[in-house]
Amino acid sequence: MRNFSTPTLIADLPPAYFAMVMGTGIVSIASHLLGHESISISLFWLNIVLYANLWALFLARLIFYPEQFVSDMRNHARGVGYLTIVAGTCILGSQFVLLNHNPGLGLSLLFLGFGLWALLIYAIFTMLAIRAGKPSFGEAIDGIWLLATVSTESLSVLGSLLVTDFPSYRNELAFFALGFFMLGGILYLIIITIILLRLLFYELAPKDLTPRYWINMGAVAITTLAGTSLLEIGQAIPFLAPFGPFILGFTFLCWVTATWWIPLLLALSVWRYLIRRVEFAYRAEYWSVVFPLGMYTTCTIHLSNVMGLEFLMQIPHYFIYIALLAWGITFLGLLRSLSRSLLGKVDLSTS
Repeated sequence: MRNFSTPTLIADLPPAYFAMVMGTGIVSIASHLLGHESISISLFWLNIVLYANLWALFLARLIFYPEQFVSDMRNHARGVGYLTIVAGTCILGSQFVLLNHNPGLGLSLLFLGFGLWALLIYAIFTMLAIRAGKPSFGEAIDGIWLLATVSTESLSVLGSLLVTDFPSYRNELAFFALGFFMLGGILYLIIITIILLRLLFYELAPKDLTPRYWINMGAVAITTLAGTSLLEIGQAIPFLAPFGPFILGFTFLCWVTATWWIPLLLALSVWRYLIRRVEFAYRAEYWSVVFPLGMYTTCTIHLSNVMGLEFLMQIPHYFIYIALLAWGITFLGLLRSLSRSLLGKVDLSTS
């Protein structure tokens, strides 16, 4: 591997690195919902630092390496990763509302997230559509494409969360949240069909089975959270009442789908690491595992509350420790890579 240098780190910074903010934020929220306040608050303040530092790195890359920055947008395997900026922004906004009781900053981050979503999703999809010399299907598609759903649903979740804090604009916020919930759902149905086609009908080498396929589960988990968030505000928003049965049914469908993915993803991981002996070493894409685990914990808590099914709470009470363990291993991997990078042994920018 190349020796580490700050220019190399910035120039080759993976577009999906804001998944670290997503993973840290949702594990913090899950810990809060389960009463682990010291862990939740610690991760909240850490997430603010991570978010600020990543923005500094991304802006430096845009200013000093604009060609690499834009080139990634035209890359089918990397471009959609920029949408982690949107999801990370909205999840941090949710942390400010839930943990810091600061709905004003949460609303500001919602506006920022929406602006980034509108800019990035249309710019990236346009560039990929008109690009000449497109890669083969097997090279272009994996779970990262479902960040289109994750980023869209993150806007819905934060919008619903702010309804009670801004009663004068509750209809507008609820309408916004409902629209993005619906859009995220249809994007999932379209994209997961393509991903399953790639998984089941094209050759899959161990190196192809990256941790980014865990977003297959994370995308329906956050759609479940968006749906339950709408159901929680439904009684205060009259126009949501006719949508209630559909939202509940679709939300439960998404949770069941997320649950179905977990054993399959575990089996594929066993095949990759234990049978085919792929090296297990820190890469930025491992944050794509942390986020789905934290999101599944969080959405199950909300689903249990909405449906009045207390037995479902057994899942998050155990799952939170899996999510915390995954976060801890990944964060320690990051720190280890940083320390080795400072000694010139590894290039942290590897994605």
